[in-house]
Amino acid sequence: MVKNNKEIRHDWTNDELLFIYKRPLLDLIYTAAAVHRLWHRSDEIQLSTLLSVKTGGCPEDCSYCGQAARYHTDTPVHGLLPIQTVLAHAKRAQEKGATRFCMAAAWREVRDNRDFDKVLDMVKAVNGLGLQVCCTLGMLTAQQAKRLQEAGLYAYNHNLDSSASYYKEIISTRTFDDRLETIAHVRRAGITVCSGGIIGLGESTADRIAMLCTLATMEQHPESVPINALSRVAGTPLADQPKVDTWDMVRMVATARIAMPASMVRLSAGRMEMSEQEQAWCFMAGANSIFTGDDAKLLVTPNPSMDDDLSMLAKLGLKPMLPRTTARTEKEDEYTCFQG
Repeated sequence: MVKNNKEIRHDWTNDELLFIYKRPLLDLIYTAAAVHRLWHRSDEIQLSTLLSVKTGGCPEDCSYCGQAARYHTDTPVHGLLPIQTVLAHAKRAQEKGATRFCMAAAWREVRDNRDFDKVLDMVKAVNGLGLQVCCTLGMLTAQQAKRLQEAGLYAYNHNLDSSASYYKEIISTRTFDDRLETIAHVRRAGITVCSGGIIGLGESTADRIAMLCTLATMEQHPESVPINALSRVAGTPLADQPKVDTWDMVRMVATARIAMPASMVRLSAGRMEMSEQEQAWCFMAGANSIFTGDDAKLLVTPNPSMDDDLSMLAKLGLKPMLPRTTARTEKEDEYTCFQG
């Protein structure tokens, strides 16, 4: 039973979240769907477009990433895109229903140079369209986060990827604590946080739960929590990992929704290998956002096109989320919330 009073907890334990994750599947989905309806409009999905503004050549050794310079992949390498090109992509995404536009650069960390100045100009330009502007640029200092906030950045993506204990198995060029430090800089700068993880890296269920618990026990939950299934890229150390089981994705989405009820839970990488029916189960379990990649790509991996996503949503009776210009009315809350 889901109570109608809204409460956000920050004191979850691994054992509590593991108990939720392992509940009988239909019971878990039912509970997560009820929580979702208490906090969000159940017929809306936020469309977020992700564009690689600087691709390849990254010095990191993330075992899953096709943009790492040390792996032999077919990923093309290009420098920063011109601002006009980025703005054209953003306008096209907005015209098709996206309300968030995220720009990604394959950097280990931001450096105070002309490239960062260009990214700041991109943020200002896209912000001028009325979109939620997001960036994922690697590690940030406190001052760099402040500059991004002053340029109009709405959100910063910095995924934990996995648990603190498993992190070193997939990345050695930075630490888990480095990730947390950047998130802290982002939060203190007044930028909303987008942070989630990847499943299918060879981690255990306990690792998945520990990653969620780190997010769910933050003083303020990430406003956006991406749940990624590993996109297997030829030439990377994890290329031969098995496809992530759909029900594992559903369990992760549902557990994230219950633990962080106010957050947007984004169904992210790996959707190319999921049928519409499989994605529908994730929406039922509480996912209310998807990453749509421009030109049917999510950075450098295949992704459903925006047109395919809009077609899927129409079949499911869902609609793209509109920009929030007014507060929800009590009548709308009564209509959309689960009365349990």
